[in-house]
Amino acid sequence: MNVAILREHEIRKSVVMNKEAVDAVALGFTRLVEGKVSLPPIIRVDVEANQGEVDIKTAYIEGLDHFAIKVASGFFGNPSIGLPYGSGMMVLMSAKTGFLEAVLLDNGYLTDLRTGIAGAIAARYLAPEQITTAGVIGSGVQARYQIRGLQQVRDFHRLLVYGIEPDGVERYISEMTGELGIEVIKADSPEEIFRQSQFVVTTTPSRKPYAKAEWLHPGMHITAMGSDGEHKQELFADVLGKADRIVCDRKSQCFRLGELHHALKEGVLSEDSDVIEIGELTAGSKTGRQNDQEITICDLTGVGVQDTTIAVLTYQKAISLGLGTSFEV
Repeated sequence: MNVAILREHEIRKSVVMNKEAVDAVALGFTRLVEGKVSLPPIIRVDVEANQGEVDIKTAYIEGLDHFAIKVASGFFGNPSIGLPYGSGMMVLMSAKTGFLEAVLLDNGYLTDLRTGIAGAIAARYLAPEQITTAGVIGSGVQARYQIRGLQQVRDFHRLLVYGIEPDGVERYISEMTGELGIEVIKADSPEEIFRQSQFVVTTTPSRKPYAKAEWLHPGMHITAMGSDGEHKQELFADVLGKADRIVCDRKSQCFRLGELHHALKEGVLSEDSDVIEIGELTAGSKTGRQNDQEITICDLTGVGVQDTTIAVLTYQKAISLGLGTSFEV
């Protein structure tokens, strides 16, 4: 039996943020709501002594020859010792035999990419058609990938950024101005971001909410992707109470650990509330934004179908490009 090893530089050559990758992940969401996915709960290991957490996610999608098992970590103290905040890897298993077929040593790249892609899919269905100003809270990796995802589906002319690390914000402005080819401006507060932007994405690991309902205005969209654990929260619960349309990646998961979890806990929402899953949008069974006045919110916590779809696409592209090293085991 041969096992393919793909290193990060080979993986980055194989898949990037583009329509092909967005469509692949969108199909995974569609299969999820169609009942064609085996999706176990997330396994999370908290390493509080070192401000760390490790998540294990997977999903088998009917019709695919492979499925991925992903291990991803986030250790918030890493930057202080010169290491990236996040890392990870994926293993690709045969859906026919259960044997290992590939190891994707992506160091978290595929997790970053597929998370940004989920944001792109949400924006495709929910963001206003006309965006003058977009806003992002945070200046880290996902502050980059979420905006890259937005640029896949919408044009916008100005980007506001707010973060608590001045050096990080300055680096973000410098890098993203050149990459996006638009004006990127430092905001003085989260309130400024929300009040001036038609599209806002929150990308922080905050344990205390900071986004207030009074800052919302008609026609705006919010993607909240930082709250992927019960202890994290970016939006005050009543923010969701002001939304005309609420979407999430997986209701059962978001009501357990996302922004929906806090809204449920505080009585703003119930498990019977009208919440749409992204897969219902990609499948065409539900509709996204209805008009220019709606306030829409999407809660993203990360689902295993994203990992399997991006891993399978990576493997297929890498093999077609002749990348990777094969080992007999």
